[in-house]
Amino acid sequence: MLGVEKSATGRRWVPREFDDRTAQALAQRLGLPEALGRVLAARGVGLDDAEDYLEPTLRTALPDPSDFHDMDVAADRLVAAIQSAETIAIFGDYDVDGATSAALLSRLFSSVGGVVRTYIPDRITEGYGPNGPAMVQLAKDGAQVVVTVDCGVSAFEALDAAADAGLDVIVVDHHAAEAKLPRALGVINPNRLDETGEFGALAAVGVAFLLAVAVNRALRLAGWYGTDRPEPDLMNWLDLVALGTVCDVVPLVGLNRALVIQGLKVMAGRRNVGIKALADVAGMSEAPGAYHAGFVLGPRVNAGGRVGRSDLGTRLLATDDPVEAGKLAAELDKHNAERKAIEAGVLEAAQAMVGEEDPGPVVIVAGRDWHPGVIGIVAARLKEQWRRPAIVIALNDGVGKGSARSVRGVDMGAAVIAARQAGLLDNGGGHPMAAGLTVAEDQLEALRTFLADHIGPQVAQIDSAHDLTLDGVVTSGAANMEFLTNLERAGPFGSGNPEPRFAITSAQIVRPSIVGHGHVRMILGGGRGSGASGLTAIAFRAADGPLGELLLSSRGVPVHVAGNLRANHWQGTTKPQLIVHDGALAVAGAGDE
Repeated sequence: MLGVEKSATGRRWVPREFDDRTAQALAQRLGLPEALGRVLAARGVGLDDAEDYLEPTLRTALPDPSDFHDMDVAADRLVAAIQSAETIAIFGDYDVDGATSAALLSRLFSSVGGVVRTYIPDRITEGYGPNGPAMVQLAKDGAQVVVTVDCGVSAFEALDAAADAGLDVIVVDHHAAEAKLPRALGVINPNRLDETGEFGALAAVGVAFLLAVAVNRALRLAGWYGTDRPEPDLMNWLDLVALGTVCDVVPLVGLNRALVIQGLKVMAGRRNVGIKALADVAGMSEAPGAYHAGFVLGPRVNAGGRVGRSDLGTRLLATDDPVEAGKLAAELDKHNAERKAIEAGVLEAAQAMVGEEDPGPVVIVAGRDWHPGVIGIVAARLKEQWRRPAIVIALNDGVGKGSARSVRGVDMGAAVIAARQAGLLDNGGGHPMAAGLTVAEDQLEALRTFLADHIGPQVAQIDSAHDLTLDGVVTSGAANMEFLTNLERAGPFGSGNPEPRFAITSAQIVRPSIVGHGHVRMILGGGRGSGASGLTAIAFRAADGPLGELLLSSRGVPVHVAGNLRANHWQGTTKPQLIVHDGALAVAGAGDE
């Protein structure tokens, strides 16, 4: 596109594939801008499903929970526990998906008169997922039923210990499952090998919501509700579902997209005092979107599990006490600042370890004294830098705790399970885009070789496509709020539903400057045929690279600039802003595509 064969970041610009006739028909029938018709067509939206896509409802998207294996068994056991006042323990993961899942079920069980407690393991001393001592202690403390959320499908030894202790365990998970399932009363997981796979993209909180629907229905049929015990409105907790779904970076398509759209509407009402307190401490005043969930609220919920106390996020999201919520939000905000400082140090060390040479099919780095709470974030940064899967491992006493992040097209969860089955890992599992593992230090080189062979062909296929895909071309004048408002109807954007990326053509870079930690801020003046000027733009962490050099030195020279258009809320006004990903000098006479 635009004659760009090699941009500032070394990439060729290519158009996203779409059917032109479908794009035009969508624009005409729905009265949409042609660019939005292209965006929809490129995401597989046809004429017959366009209206449902733009206005999705749970009524049409939500499956019958009973269609999932073990759902009815689990719901019946939980109803019996609620009716007989047995203690139900919720054992959750310490990330956002786990915290939202635990808070959702805690709210449900408490609201219907159940006896409930939550348990979030300590990341440092206990690690990920159920462990035998914790399960046995829950039984000693009086729990009769344990629901694991966002964990458990690979916890064979821990759930054996739980069963031996007399616990009825219900696993609510979405991570990749093996043919053998753990010993439990029920394993609810759309990624069981005997499931259809239709809903395999659900986050754990989505699976937890389906369990909540099943339990609520079973209680209703049992005559549990009445004037003295009203039935809860599960829709009020969709804000938790949206937060967990976005933060777990699962594909925002189908049911996930419907859950997030409806959940963001609930979040905008600020009914959850914990989310409200977190938004306030983060200075978030505008209506929440997927960006706010993933990059403003989520990191703060995660901060407790990373560098603070693991249960802080769940406690915040489950409380109805504004005073407690305020204190917890402030504590999480403080931990998030600490997390950023720790992350910066580990990232610098990891990048130095990788160096400038090609790291091969998978980036694997390991270091001593690295905080295990930030290795997942660092892995994500390395993945972005090298555009290939990355694993960061924190070593301690000869054992490494690792966190992996993958790229689209490489199933890291399956690769980690294969490595564990091959005897290279003490523990490990995950889903296609993220995984966790425990490895002996003396097995690191063997693991590196195994993964290079196992996922090398997948990486080679995606590594050859070093292109920047664009959804269209607009001028700076056309990139206005009306255009942006229409564009947002195709959202929320994220994994599986990529945020549209546009090229602003022949823009004049006006007043470029370095702000913050290496960001380049500028105004994109009116380009060829636009008749307008004034689109603000920012390139994050670009100042020291070739993109920053282009933007800072191109005064008076027309430049094509590519990125995402987003609303920028500042001092009571809302204007469009381009988040710049790439740039290239405009080539005279080059065609649009």
